[in-house]
Amino acid sequence: METKPPTPEALRDKVRRFPDRPGVYIMHDETGRVIYVGKARSLKKRVLSYFRHAQIASPRLRKLIHSISDISFIRTETEAEALVVEAKLIKQYQPFFNVELKMGERYPYVKITNERFPRLVITRHKEDDGSIYIGPYTRVSELRQVLRLVERYFPLRSCSATLEKIPARERPCLRHFLGKCLAPCTGACSESDYRDRVDEIIMLLRGQALPLVERLRAKMEKAAEALAFEEAARMRDAIRAVWRLSRQKVSYSLSEDLDKDTWCAMTALQSRLGLAALPWRIDGCDISHLSGRESYGVFVVFEQGVANPSLYRKFRIRTVEGVDDFRCIEEVVYRRYRRLLDEEEALPQLLLVDGGAVQLQFALQALHKLGLEDLPVVALAKEEEALYLPGKRSPLKLSREDPGLKLLQRVRDEAHRFAVSSHRRGRDQRYRRSALEEIPGVGKRRAAALLAMFGSVARISDLEPEQLTAVPGVGPSLAKRIINTLREGKDAELSKTP
Repeated sequence: METKPPTPEALRDKVRRFPDRPGVYIMHDETGRVIYVGKARSLKKRVLSYFRHAQIASPRLRKLIHSISDISFIRTETEAEALVVEAKLIKQYQPFFNVELKMGERYPYVKITNERFPRLVITRHKEDDGSIYIGPYTRVSELRQVLRLVERYFPLRSCSATLEKIPARERPCLRHFLGKCLAPCTGACSESDYRDRVDEIIMLLRGQALPLVERLRAKMEKAAEALAFEEAARMRDAIRAVWRLSRQKVSYSLSEDLDKDTWCAMTALQSRLGLAALPWRIDGCDISHLSGRESYGVFVVFEQGVANPSLYRKFRIRTVEGVDDFRCIEEVVYRRYRRLLDEEEALPQLLLVDGGAVQLQFALQALHKLGLEDLPVVALAKEEEALYLPGKRSPLKLSREDPGLKLLQRVRDEAHRFAVSSHRRGRDQRYRRSALEEIPGVGKRRAAALLAMFGSVARISDLEPEQLTAVPGVGPSLAKRIINTLREGKDAELSKTP
């Protein structure tokens, strides 16, 4: 039985529930075909404007409005991302009423040249030359901000000299003395050190803020230990600058080209699950714990079929005691989307929960409390690779070769990896912090001094008491107590291991 298309008034009521936030709206005709794609600073205001004018001068616009049978949308973090998503959807769908962007606009890219000592170049043309292209940048101001940050904290050479033979020059240029070039032409830096700098720039441009900051923090600590305080301060300032930029930049997954396989996977998922909008953004949820202790719930985010680690989030379980994955899922789903609603952040087009029908039900309960009944949710059971959908008694079993299923498997597996690593990191951090401080006579100051000298609790436990007395304030008696306590704790942990 065919479903009747919504009436104009019903369509307006639907649009009134659109968010007052940036995004892309997609208009469909009565056959479901995409006939127009547009971007908006406010989805609700922009789309409602199509229905507010009784007399429209443009015949093309009048025809568009009379052809609309349904409208879906994709929320984005910023207007810049909306612009990128709009351009990509137009190129894929080739809607009849979109004229200007069908052939594609040429936005600038940052090019990392394919040379022994790469350079950073701005271009509007992507070529198959072995170089790395990152972009497009839809705003000149955003591109300038990135380039200023790179020039200040991660400068590369800017000259086009061929550096096959090193040294190529006897003296470095003025840019080196100004701190704006590593001077590889004179052999002032090794090829590996230069490549290390290039890797950091690539991480910065791709929006991989978390791993880049961790890398810079390690350098800062190493510089501080070597009493190179100016370098440590430079790393500190670079970390702050990276965090500021990461809050504004278009995510890497959105900036890359949309390949045929990814498009096929997303459209397959939309069709198989009956989604109103293309699953441009998918959240994956999983739980990890050790016998009910150190429990964490995590969310990974895939945009355009690609993981975006800068949007990953983890939650330490607060309200659930013991082993109860079901209520853990309810807690973290509620906290995750409560926060997104409070901060008016973008919601996904699909939430994937690791598990079966029961896990799905607890996720739905959390969403119901938040009034998010319309947020699509599906659970993926690992053993049978079966999909559990709301309101369906029997699971949906897709072919193992189905591109949509493969995409969901990637999301599920990444969520599991992140959950396990978050649990281990939390456990190790707790052990590192508390194992020493809880020993009578140690305290925070002596614990910090011990870790600064020896690196880790595990390493300290392998030392002899006499070695610990090199730390100020640690006498023979306290050193013996520390070693005995740590070794007893290690033996207890080993006895629990099956």
